[in-house]
Amino acid sequence: MKKIIFIFIGALLLSCSGDYLDQVPDDRLTFEETFSRRTTVEKYLANAYSQIPSEFAQRYTTSNNSGPWTGGSDEAEYVWGFHMGNFLNIGDWNATTQEVSNLWSNFYRGIRSASTLIANINQCQDCSPDIINQYTAEARVLRAYFYYNLMRSWGPIILMPNDPVSPDANLEELGLERNSIDEVVTYITNELDQAATALQNISFSGSNAGRMSRPFALVIKQKTLLFAASPLFNGNTDYANLKNLEGENLISQSLDVNKWRLAADAASAFISEYVPNTYSLYKEFNDNGSYNPYLSTRNVMTVDWNKEIIYALPEGGNSYHYDVSPYHLGAATEIRGAGGLSVTQEMVDSYFTSNGRSIDDPQSGYQESGFSDYKAPFDFTARSTYNQWTNREPRFYVGVTYNNSLYFNRLFGDIITTTWYGGNSGRQAGSNDYPPTGYIVRKNLPIGDRRNNSRSLPMFRLAEIYLDYAEALNEIEPGNADILKYLNLIRERAGIPQYGDIDLPAPSSQDALRIAIRKERRVELAFESVRYFDARRWKIAAEVFAGSTHGLDINARNENDFYNVVTFEERVFRQQDYLWPIPQDELNSNTSLIQNTGW
Repeated sequence: MKKIIFIFIGALLLSCSGDYLDQVPDDRLTFEETFSRRTTVEKYLANAYSQIPSEFAQRYTTSNNSGPWTGGSDEAEYVWGFHMGNFLNIGDWNATTQEVSNLWSNFYRGIRSASTLIANINQCQDCSPDIINQYTAEARVLRAYFYYNLMRSWGPIILMPNDPVSPDANLEELGLERNSIDEVVTYITNELDQAATALQNISFSGSNAGRMSRPFALVIKQKTLLFAASPLFNGNTDYANLKNLEGENLISQSLDVNKWRLAADAASAFISEYVPNTYSLYKEFNDNGSYNPYLSTRNVMTVDWNKEIIYALPEGGNSYHYDVSPYHLGAATEIRGAGGLSVTQEMVDSYFTSNGRSIDDPQSGYQESGFSDYKAPFDFTARSTYNQWTNREPRFYVGVTYNNSLYFNRLFGDIITTTWYGGNSGRQAGSNDYPPTGYIVRKNLPIGDRRNNSRSLPMFRLAEIYLDYAEALNEIEPGNADILKYLNLIRERAGIPQYGDIDLPAPSSQDALRIAIRKERRVELAFESVRYFDARRWKIAAEVFAGSTHGLDINARNENDFYNVVTFEERVFRQQDYLWPIPQDELNSNTSLIQNTGW
């Protein structure tokens, strides 16, 4: 990198139940002082933690190390033009784009902070051996996690020396080059294995919630291996010319099916160790004991540290809550936001109907036109509802706010959200704050005051591990019964028929199962910063992210015309967009770096 900033102490972006994250030093200490006392070691470690990305702050991309993943995928559209996802969608970004440089640099700053702590914590005079072991392992997980974040955007990256480089070092003279994907994956997984072992008996709940843990390390290991096995990085001949200065390929040109085995085994090992005693799929039941799939799929995201949550950011969410709370002209501030994060029609259409079938299935019962009196699972009465939105699966009602739907916070009266042009949350009312597709993201919005900034924000949950396992296993052993088992556990929790039920035959081939798994991931993990990476690692982004993208006619002055599906944007996804460009300032300062193909 052009300049690696050696941050002894910085303003913390993260807070946690542990006091170590709440301490902000008021002066700049010497190197020796920083690592001589436990209090300042903890502050230094907190600085490394501050680089963990908060993906619920995507409106201002990179402000919290967040990325443009939701608005930059086919899931959604941000109404505000400054959002980086909007630049991705029209192909207006390159190696000089500031957000590209910011994300790259921020993660490398975190890596440097973690490496510096690991190299110097033994100088701590009042740290017990157990504390040194724990903090070293936490820093090791953080470092590996930052590399994972770099890898999934840029592919082959630079593995920095574990002994921190001097802040004023000439990186070109050091000869730092990009490492191959295989080298990066090996490094990350080895580091995580070592850290996971060191954290074996250290609690990750209570006062330690939000700290790096053995489960977190094993999840990132599994996800690193999943990326390594996927078509983007496994035998991708599109990158035949992406080589280092020695002429060696940075991405393997031969398919290695065994990489799927490694990913499947890592997911299986996590499940074996932690399910059901530590983690389980979150479920809620009605007063009469019957299962409630709507509350289960809604509140898994909003009930702090429930048994499905493997890791969550300890506090935050206010900006996201504003983005997904409807404008609600004239309503109380507690339930009034912008409604500016808007669901695409493509995402709306991806949800199943109540009988568990895709809407293009002739047996789905899907109706394209007309209206019915329909009682949504979040409502107390039937309302006139566009037929496309009736009899959909529970996760649709969790994920999408649509026109003429009851807002679920009823402390300020029964507010009906209307998103057409003349509605209380439409373009006329909101001016610059409105849903550009006529739909608003609803998922992960708490029931109470939208200004709530004290909740935890889920980053990894067990459902994702189940789907990762099913996907990897299907690629290496398509007949294995665990594939349908874990896929169906997700569908059972969602309250829809399972594959293999009498009215829903199981997919009959590896290809059919692959499609089923991908459909389930798209719905179950919607708006959780997963889809952008899934489409890229599967190499389908050029197909699903590009071209006409649709929503409802938000400019129609007549509400009846609002329901017409229109193109709101012609999106772009180029071959080069599968990997982000290396920032130009890095290339300028280190000629050993090779730019990604197409940039």
